[in-house]
Amino acid sequence: MKRDYYEILGVAKSAGDDELKKAYRRCAMKYHPDRNPGDASAEAAFKECKEAYEVLADPARRRMYDQHGHAAFEQGMGGGGGGADFGDIFGDIFGDIFGGARGRQQARRGADLRYVIELDLQDAVFGVERTIQVPRLVSCEGCKGSGSEDGKTDTCPTCRGHGRVRMQQGIFAVQQVCPACGGSGRHIVNPCKDCDGHGRVEREKTLQVKIPAGVDNGDRIRLAGEGEAGPAGTQPGDLYVEVRVREHAIFQRDGDDLYCELPIRLSQAALGAQIEVPTLDGMVELKIPAETQTGKLFRLRGKGVKSVRSHAPGDLMCRVVVETPVNLTRRQRELLADFEATFEGEKGAAHSPRSSTFLDGVKAFWSRMTS
Repeated sequence: MKRDYYEILGVAKSAGDDELKKAYRRCAMKYHPDRNPGDASAEAAFKECKEAYEVLADPARRRMYDQHGHAAFEQGMGGGGGGADFGDIFGDIFGDIFGGARGRQQARRGADLRYVIELDLQDAVFGVERTIQVPRLVSCEGCKGSGSEDGKTDTCPTCRGHGRVRMQQGIFAVQQVCPACGGSGRHIVNPCKDCDGHGRVEREKTLQVKIPAGVDNGDRIRLAGEGEAGPAGTQPGDLYVEVRVREHAIFQRDGDDLYCELPIRLSQAALGAQIEVPTLDGMVELKIPAETQTGKLFRLRGKGVKSVRSHAPGDLMCRVVVETPVNLTRRQRELLADFEATFEGEKGAAHSPRSSTFLDGVKAFWSRMTS
């Protein structure tokens, strides 16, 4: 005795078309012979699922089955019936995974484009407007994007008007847009002479791009509709302008903060000084306290970058580098020699804390090595 078709698929009698299709997908994927080689019970279950879906997916045959059960077909009451397109079911399963076309041309649009623009740090921080020239595909004016000289078309011989082609091997089937007609299902009889039937030609367009203040490496500005033209009757793609910031001679950027090295003289580091520090919007004064060492960081608040994602600007971090004087005059050498003489003996350690710590560490190291 045959099992109930609804029971086989695991659905209620009120199940709609989508629910039936999902149920059959599960059943077919589970019991298909290609996935269960040599398993007779799996093969029988697959045939059972197929038979159930073939009846329930056809509205006329389903009504007869609901009224008379299996007897409707055993006594010849059912007729032939068109049945279900099982190839489309598997095409849907794997076409979804690999990007198969469902909506043909209405789901398509022109390709997005990417344009890389290089900026100086100042332009990235404060914003700038630039003129760029972008080569792209635009709709052919001669044929209005149709690709046809006279508007005459016939059925595409590759996809036979379906707009899709299917590649199948065993249980796996992948649907994709027909490469010959681009999904339209039509073949151009007399191609346009200007675009050779493609409906698009390459042209260079000049655009004004407004770069907002605070952009950084990798940020993108989207220009809607400025990408490539799509097939006739579809929307163009978008243009994405990607920012690349050149290295600056003084500043390095880290998020919203800027960093720079601040060289000072030995006397300025020892005695302290008031010096001018460059920022992106002018010079400011910075007080260097006495006895400042190399590597000391000074923070200038609000002198960094206000990015496009933040509400307040970052800071400028100045790292002190004490420079060794060069090209000394004879008098300068004499003064430095006299100065160095004041560090002789034990008293010198009090004026060079780092040196003293380093020497103590060296002595401890050699003491451990020789003990």
